This record gives sequence, C-alpha cells and structure tokens, in this order.
Amino acid sequence: MAQAEQRDSSSSDSRRMMTVRGKATDHGVNFTNTAHLSRAVVSLRRGNLFGQIPAKRIIPPISHLQAKADPQIGFLLSKQWTLYSVTPLYKFSYEKLQTYSRQLSIFIVAEKQKRLVVEAEPDLVYKVKFSSLSALKMTEHEKESVLIQIIQRSKVATEDEGEKVVWAGWFCCTCGDDILETVMEDFTYLPLFLVHGAKGLTDLVETWLQQMFDCCFGPLQISPISLAWMAAMWSNFSMDSRTVETELTFSVPCAAYPLDISYSIHPEDIKALWDSIQSKEWEVCQEEVELFMECLYKHFHRHFKIYLSATRLVKVSTPVACAHSAGKIKIFQAQHLIRVLFLLTELAILKIQ
Repeated sequence: MAQAEQRDSSSSDSRRMMTVRGKATDHGVNFTNTAHLSRAVVSLRRGNLFGQIPAKRIIPPISHLQAKADPQIGFLLSKQWTLYSVTPLYKFSYEKLQTYSRQLSIFIVAEKQKRLVVEAEPDLVYKVKFSSLSALKMTEHEKESVLIQIIQRSKVATEDEGEKVVWAGWFCCTCGDDILETVMEDFTYLPLFLVHGAKGLTDLVETWLQQMFDCCFGPLQISPISLAWMAAMWSNFSMDSRTVETELTFSVPCAAYPLDISYSIHPEDIKALWDSIQSKEWEVCQEEVELFMECLYKHFHRHFKIYLSATRLVKVSTPVACAHSAGKIKIFQAQHLIRVLFLLTELAILKIQ
C-alpha cells in the first residue's frame, strides 16, 4: 500500500490540467455538463465495491492477430459496438451460413417494403452476408465467432459499385471450453453479440434471429465495478510505442444538472502504480483492483478535495479499449482483442445466468 501510494504521488502533476466552467488550472481534470447521464450514486468504498463478481480473473496470453494481415479483424477495430447478451441458439449450423444470408435478406426486404411509404427508400437494395471469424477461435472446442453484415447499394448501380456496409453484428464466445460442456445438444452458445449500425436494422435482425433460433437478446450494460476491473487490467498493456493516457469518467450527482469528472492518468504513472500492486503477471484479484482504485481516489482527493467515492464510474478509456457503462465498447488493438472479448464474454454469461 505504501509503495503504491509513493509511486502514485510521484506522478508528474505538470502533465495534467483542470477545467471548471472554462477556467483552467493545473492537474488535468475536466468537468463537463452531461445532462443525459444517470444521476445514480454508487459508492466505491472498501466493503461494497465488489459484489458478486469473481474474486480473481486470468489475463489470457497476448494473441498474434494482425489487423493489416486479416481484413476481418481490421473491420472489428475502432468502431463503437453496442453490447448484448444472447441465450443459446437452437439448431444453428455453420454449414448454413449462406442459407441464413438469403433468408435474412428476404426478411429485411419484406419488412422494408411494408415501411416503404414511411422510409421512402425505393432505390435501395439490402444484401446480408453471414461469415465465420475463425481467427478468433482460440481452442479446439470453442465455437467460431459469426459476423453478420448488411450491405446496401442503389438499384441503378452495378453489382460491385456503390456498395457499403451499413450494419454489422457479430456473435462470439471467447471464454475457454468450460462453459461449453454445460450446453445441451442442438444448442450453440455464443453469448456475446456486438452491434454497429442503425437501431432500425438492429431491431429487424434481432427479430429474425429470435424467430429463427428461439433465442433472447438483452442489452449488456457495464457496471462501475466491471469498469474498474477494465481500468486495472487494460491500462498496463503495451501501447505499440504510442503515448495514450488512461481516462476515467465519473458522473457527479447534482441538484440542478449532472456533471462529469474526467480523470486522466499518464501511462508511465499508471504503469508504475499497477506494477507496485499486481503480484502475478497473468492474474488479477479483487483486492488488487480495489487497492488500485483507492490509490487513484486518494491522489485525486489530495489535489482537489473531491471524494470520487460519491460519484459513479461511467466510462473507462485505455490504450486497449474504451468502454461505457451504457454497454458501448471500442477496441483499438488487434493483439489485445482476445483479452477484451474474454472479459466481455464473461460479463454476458453472468448476465444470462
């Protein structure tokens, strides 16, 4: 504890700046009016920070995925994905991906024709493509991830002209083989579903998937506790020689309107802090994450006399990924993609259970 605080307090305050209603001082915190955020208060004090979450988590080995070498992997990066949890798919078959593509295309066209007068899109054609993401399969028994893309083009354009992907979603189950042993025959377990695209198309795809595979979708929000784990686990990963700060965003309850506090930490500072706390390189435990957050809280209070324990952690931005409590994720690095999916899949499974 003393060692952690010593390294934390030695961080360079000159790298930080603070803005309160347009007035700048030093130390680097940003207060922003965000009336759309929740006013709920979640305490992060010792004793109630960790509820029913695992006592420890394993950090998977770094993968050798390369965005430049695999266009599919590159497609998944730097997009904001909305997270859903999904119950097992009944009678799903990887051998029928082309059939599913045709059937979902027909369904979308039929639904669009019903709404033609309202949407006024007579010149647009929608085509669906199902494909497997075999590069994300880490073990022999793990199910392959499945990517769904909706491609839009104009009727007057040629087959390959003017096509663009207007919606994408993908199933995955990056969690090892243990959970697969409990799945009944005829069911395929891909509990995490990530979506990028318009809400109207999302609703159509979900409706078809639920009818086709007798499954249920639910939004996967990320709790402040899980965001704290992400901050601890992902801030120390390699950054490909880039200098990327870790930024924690807290929602502050206010009588008139809610505020956000943006707390930025230089990568060298947060690495020094985490190195002084973590005891095993490939494992993170509850006590370590709790101590990590407490050190950050104490450092913040020492400079600004603000108790972050009275706020709600709503967003974490690290060199690896950016996650929001509303169930949004943006992944930046291919080599850490599996590590991010490993944790998100676990959260999806816990939501279903």
